[in-house]
Amino acid sequence: MLNTYPFLLDKLPYPYDVLEPAIDKATLEIHHDKHHLTYINNLNKALEENIYLQPMVLEELLDSDIPMIKNNAGGVWNHDFFWMGMIGSGRGMEDTLRVEIERNFGSVEEFTKIFEATALGRFGSGWAWLVQNSNGGLEVMSTANQDNPLSLGFTPLLALDVWEHSYYLKYQNRRVDYVKAWWGIVNWEAVESLMK
Repeated sequence: MLNTYPFLLDKLPYPYDVLEPAIDKATLEIHHDKHHLTYINNLNKALEENIYLQPMVLEELLDSDIPMIKNNAGGVWNHDFFWMGMIGSGRGMEDTLRVEIERNFGSVEEFTKIFEATALGRFGSGWAWLVQNSNGGLEVMSTANQDNPLSLGFTPLLALDVWEHSYYLKYQNRRVDYVKAWWGIVNWEAVESLMK
């Protein structure tokens, strides 16, 4: 993806059906080709009207004081990150990551429980995140709408989109089923590669 204006929609790093049954092909197509593209188009349009911001990289735009730019930049960044955190088939959690999760949360099971509670507890639209703080520790957090942990000083490691458009075709109002199914497609190798 170009990291400055004009932003473009990259192809997914996998076929639309590779995340099934956790995320169905139709949902992934609409989510990527419609919702993600809308954020890109809206961001480009807002930058057409604010030429002085065009040289800024996407991460800088996350902190813009212009809501149309901040919100759509978040939509672009968050979705790009979300796609990279999933894989159709991959290896499980490696020992290095497992050790860090156990050190910070007590156990993988406790981490899973905390992450699920965070995802399910997000009222309305938003995201659940595994992040690394400035001390190198791991935390679970949630952001509303298209807000991003980078703006709060955290390094994102893993994201789960809990906007209804990410699961409604298959799961309707059953967010809990979507969250539990999602664990089966997490790209743990990508998560570990982001740790500092």
